[in-house]
Amino acid sequence: MGTSGDAAPEARKTTITPKAVIYQKYGSRASYEVEEVQESAQNGCPGLYIPQKGPSLFRCRLNLPELSIVSETFKKKKDAEQAAAEMAIQKFLASQHPLSCHFKAALSREGDLYGSVPVSVIAVYDGKISSLCKLIDPKVESNPCLVISFVLQAAATLPTLITATEGQLWIRRQNPYPPEVIEPLLLEQSCTLGCVCVQALLIPSSLNEDIKPVTLNVSSSAYYLDVIAQKLGLLDASKILVSRPIGKSSSETRLYFVASDLQFVEPSSELNGKKPDIFEGSMNARASYLAGQEVYGGAIMASIGYTWKSKDLFHEDVFLKTYYRMLIYKTPSGPYKLSRESTIATELPVVFTIKSNWRGAFPREILCTFCRQHRLSEPVFTISRYPVKALSDLSGSQKKLKVTELTEGTGHANENAANHGDDENLESMSKFRCEVKVLSKLQDLILQCSPKDSCRKETDCIQNASLKVLSWLSSYFQDFNMPLEKLNSLADALDVKFNPQHLFKEFKFCLAMYLNQQRTIKANNCVDVPQAIGEHENYLLRIEGPESGICPSNGSLACICYSACLVTEVGDTKELIESAYEFEFELGARAVNPHVETAVAQMSVGQSAFFLVDLPSQELILAAANDSARALSLINSNICRLEYCITLLKVSEPLEDRMEQALFSPPLSKQRVEYAVEHIKKSDATTLVDFGCGSGSLLESLLDYPTSLRKIVGVDLSLKSLSRAAKVLHSKLSKSLDGDVPCRGIESATLYYGSIIVFDSRMRGFDIGTCLEVIEHMEEDQASLFGDLVLSSFRPSVLIVSTPNYEYNVILQKSDLPSQEEAQEGKGQSESCRFRNHDHKFEWTREQFSSWARNLASRHNYSVEFSGVGGSADCEPGFASQIALFKRLPWQEERIEDEELVHPYNIIWEWSNSETSKSCD
Repeated sequence: MGTSGDAAPEARKTTITPKAVIYQKYGSRASYEVEEVQESAQNGCPGLYIPQKGPSLFRCRLNLPELSIVSETFKKKKDAEQAAAEMAIQKFLASQHPLSCHFKAALSREGDLYGSVPVSVIAVYDGKISSLCKLIDPKVESNPCLVISFVLQAAATLPTLITATEGQLWIRRQNPYPPEVIEPLLLEQSCTLGCVCVQALLIPSSLNEDIKPVTLNVSSSAYYLDVIAQKLGLLDASKILVSRPIGKSSSETRLYFVASDLQFVEPSSELNGKKPDIFEGSMNARASYLAGQEVYGGAIMASIGYTWKSKDLFHEDVFLKTYYRMLIYKTPSGPYKLSRESTIATELPVVFTIKSNWRGAFPREILCTFCRQHRLSEPVFTISRYPVKALSDLSGSQKKLKVTELTEGTGHANENAANHGDDENLESMSKFRCEVKVLSKLQDLILQCSPKDSCRKETDCIQNASLKVLSWLSSYFQDFNMPLEKLNSLADALDVKFNPQHLFKEFKFCLAMYLNQQRTIKANNCVDVPQAIGEHENYLLRIEGPESGICPSNGSLACICYSACLVTEVGDTKELIESAYEFEFELGARAVNPHVETAVAQMSVGQSAFFLVDLPSQELILAAANDSARALSLINSNICRLEYCITLLKVSEPLEDRMEQALFSPPLSKQRVEYAVEHIKKSDATTLVDFGCGSGSLLESLLDYPTSLRKIVGVDLSLKSLSRAAKVLHSKLSKSLDGDVPCRGIESATLYYGSIIVFDSRMRGFDIGTCLEVIEHMEEDQASLFGDLVLSSFRPSVLIVSTPNYEYNVILQKSDLPSQEEAQEGKGQSESCRFRNHDHKFEWTREQFSSWARNLASRHNYSVEFSGVGGSADCEPGFASQIALFKRLPWQEERIEDEELVHPYNIIWEWSNSETSKSCD
């Protein structure tokens, strides 16, 4: 009888779970995403329409390099993960590895090629071999052809098992396959489809030759790589190389080209920060750019091969448009253009305002796509959180309620107020900054962006930092010949630092292609609108239709219907290139090309605009055209231009206006204007200047009432707004010359282009000055400078200043705004309010505004009274818009100084009742 001490413990059988099997095969390349699913439950109460919350269930998505699997719902997360892994295993058992299909096809080859498999196929489709080679030599990442060298070296060590012929890039089994292996394969092959015809493209190595369509006729008994080899002038596929997939991650499109001895040499030595010379000889610059590796001689671009998705030969047609769209997709702005299905009209915006106004792929997604397209590592985002108090100490601004408060009578910040917040409010009382790093696959730092500005939301700071990187890369892609000094200057403006050596090395194929072609793909147009229009002398704009009075402004969403046609100057041929029925974009963000934005800014809803412009880059046109071959023929044989037809369908007001209109009738903006108009009507003022007049809403409203005014003036920094104001004022004032209208007393009107924090002697001595909802668009120190300048130098008898009351935002932002997602973000009692407009640099509480106004009044001998519109002074939180009414004290004599006349403002438009209006530069 044995004792327990003598008996060996029975070995416990270990069960390998499905997740373990997946990990053994894929390692860290397999990722699990678990989401919680709420199912409704039976409430058991007839007539009760309130949905009842059911038990929480979980669903798992397993992401693998070849495919994604979604499980059913389970009560436990781990069960959902295991189920997804089990489904993936079953999927693999039901499908064949792509290499097995190549081996099967090799058995149908005849003669000496029987059973021979090109080494390039093994290098591309065997992920394990590729990973091992990268461990042996990291340079494999930049030169995939080195994998072939390693495979051939390994095959040479197994002469009894594998045959590899010197000078031929193929291997085969030394001994014949047994009949039990071959017979099922031949039987399966007999059941496959017959001949297939696949459209592909031939990319010549010379840039002087056009890309040509070719047809691949693959019979059921033929090996498709042999067919491709014949198109490239070879007898078989022994020297055919296969690139990695190009285009989108799900694409099966590859390049096929002839092997060259140069491709098995290690990558060139370091460039020491110098731009590489143009590749000479037979290197195919276009194919190298698409593949991300050196390609010599002609190349076939085709979407054909064996995949995990099917046991049969996969194939899709590739057309000329496909090629040009892939070119665009590799530019920094390309993914954004293609996400909007608009390559000609669309530009990558230069600013990320609010999520609800953004259309198309987001900047972070675009940057990640760009890095993948150029075989770079995923961008690294580092988030830093800063308390608002700390930021206020640095900038001198108090922008958040409950964080800094003004001590009564002193105007200084009481920092103790910030210490009373709960820990749960930390995020709502913080700002975020994001640093972005772009690295090579070898982890060399290419560029780094560290924005100085901060955001109130973590996601916004990530998007803004990504957009800065994309904007700088776009400038680089616009001009690869850009001097290094200018490249550094643009980088400094966008808070970007880069390593020239690593930059030129990673984008050497871009340089080779575009410097050879002597043209660049137009990426993000970063020039100002007036300059851009000036570059095109033949820009002809015609606007048709009656004015509806509903015009877009900066920050508003414009919805247009447009078409862009290629027109010839000879023969009157017209070819539609691009069109969209309902295309939305944010005005002022440069989300469309300058011509489109300039035209829309001058239109009202219902009007149509027509204009001709010079052609953009050829790549953009051919990527947009439905028939790229015909479009290319027209461009090569005729002098062509681009004709736009645009109709403005509707305009959505900026978020600030939408929030105000949801709670106030009439809208708050109209109430502000009515307050100023009523005060002006009761006065005996004869002259008025509106600082920050915008589109002229106040000046226009004044013309609808009889007043004592004789001279009105507007000043603004937006040429678009001044242009719109000039049209409206001219229309109304011209009528005063012909009939009995309220504004018949006006003798002159002038609009100036200039900054209201810069002195201009022509602004002195007006009876009334107004500044409605303007100062919050400045920095706080500039708002103080404006107040000092107006009251000390311009010295109007009366000054009316309005600005948002920050304390009222909690009411505005709790309003229910249909279909406005951004208005719903950040709601909750514990979260601090957002500013009403993304362009607001600050918003003051009543105490902060009162302190600012009283200090100004006391320094410059003015009295000040406070009022407002929207809400009531008798109940919290006061008026939605707070107003300060400054009056020059009567006992203070007007200072008359013998100052030099200074005229920095430019007259944009002027009118008098004795002559017609005229425009001035």
